Amino acid sequence: MSETALFADLEALDIGWTLHEHAPVFTVEESAHLHETIAGAHTKNLFLKDAGKQFWLVTVRHDLRVDLKALAGAIGARKLSFGKAEDMEALLRVAPGAVTPLAAINDNEGKVQVVLDSDLARNPCVNVHPLRNTATVGLSGEALQRALGHWGHTPIIAEIPERT
Repeated sequence: MSETALFADLEALDIGWTLHEHAPVFTVEESAHLHETIAGAHTKNLFLKDAGKQFWLVTVRHDLRVDLKALAGAIGARKLSFGKAEDMEALLRVAPGAVTPLAAINDNEGKVQVVLDSDLARNPCVNVHPLRNTATVGLSGEALQRALGHWGHTPIIAEIPERT
């Protein structure tokens, strides 16, 4: 689905959002300068696959160091590892560096389970990419959950274990 269709869908769901255009960012480190100018919680997204061949898209605070081994138990997965870029592109139709929970709109077959950090789920402003890494969309955690549910991807809300 295109970004235009994504925004039309958010509008149809009466979800408020803000859009911030910026230079391309491919990593959390590259996006650090945006945190000063864009209010709200900033995120990172992990595209994962488990031993049972289930795909997972986990959205967490940008600064959280995720313990992948403990995460598997927290979300009901079997031994997690990072998914391949080609699988992400085929399932979510986004390129590496642009992965976002909003890409669930493109997973019509429901092959990707979305997980949202519980802190983000309650946050009044969560910043994610709008299917590209040259912009940031801010919307509430509640609105993000509502959109995901509408697209058949009701997220698992979880306390994400941090690596120490």
